Amino acid sequence: MTSEYAQSPVAAERRPVDLALRIAGGVVAVLAALVTGVLELLLAYLRVGGVLIGLAVPVTVVANILLARFAVAAVGRRWALALPALAWFVLMVIAASPTEEGDLLLTGSWVGLLMLLGGSVTFAVVAFRMIMQGPRGPRS
Repeated sequence: MTSEYAQSPVAAERRPVDLALRIAGGVVAVLAALVTGVLELLLAYLRVGGVLIGLAVPVTVVANILLARFAVAAVGRRWALALPALAWFVLMVIAASPTEEGDLLLTGSWVGLLMLLGGSVTFAVVAFRMIMQGPRGPRS
C-alpha cells in the first residue's frame, strides 16, 4: 500500500524549482503592487477641463483585485495576498506623508481618499471571500 505522501524521484527533484518559482511569484507580486501603486498616484491628479475625474479609483480597485489573485496563484498559498496588500498600503502611507519641504504625493482630495478606501477595502473583500471558501486541501 502506497502512502499519499510518498514522492517519486522526479517529484523530489522538482521541489527546489517549485519553491524558487513560488518565491519569484511573491517578489513579482510585490513589485507589481509598487508599480501599479505609482501608476495610481499619477492618475490621482488626472484632470479634464480643470476638474479631477477620479480615474485612479476604478484603476486601483481592478488592479488590487488582479494583484491579490495573482499573488495567491503564483505562491500557491492564500496568505500570499498579504504580500501585494502590504506593499501597496506602505506605498500609499509614504505617499500621504509630507516630506520635510511639505510636499505630498497623495493629498486629501476626494480622489486620494477614495483611492485609499477603495484599495484597502478591495484587498479586505478578496481576503474575506477566500476565507469564506473554506479549506482548499493541504496547500491552503
